[in-house]
Amino acid sequence: MRIDSVSRVHHPREAVYKAYRDNLPEIAAYIPDISKILVHKRADTAAGIDLHNEWFADTEIPSVARKFIKPEHLRWDDHATWNDEGHYVDWVIKTRVFTDSVTCSGRNTFIEDGPNSTKVQLQGSLTISVKAIPGVPSFVAKRMAPQIEAFIVKLITPNLEQVNRSIGAYLDARA
Repeated sequence: MRIDSVSRVHHPREAVYKAYRDNLPEIAAYIPDISKILVHKRADTAAGIDLHNEWFADTEIPSVARKFIKPEHLRWDDHATWNDEGHYVDWVIKTRVFTDSVTCSGRNTFIEDGPNSTKVQLQGSLTISVKAIPGVPSFVAKRMAPQIEAFIVKLITPNLEQVNRSIGAYLDARA
């Protein structure tokens, strides 16, 4: 499943890019359904920075998924490779549940959109193989697939988009 989104943040590109790259733990307070973001690794590279952040969701698990998803599973690892010259980040998200069944990756590109505006273009993909989830019979997987996929998409996609609005609010608060 494709993930495509374009958002505008009404701040200069450098400010948006650097806030996104460097201040996500502080920005977490502005993101609904996220309790915190922890930085596990930050390493300078020739092109920019490699980051490993852990995101903690704060959302209710649908009743259909409670048998398979526990509150401690509502975390994911975000591995990001930042390219400072190109103003983009390539990312891979690793879930804490169904790790062999969920693949999510993409690129966010930060495009100057006027003197005080940045267009953030998110392009990615999410693949969920419910058949690969241990303990789920194939006849149940067919019925559950849309519900599980919708739950994971609901958990990941809106937060990817909400981050842009939250960065705007974070930068507004510091202006």
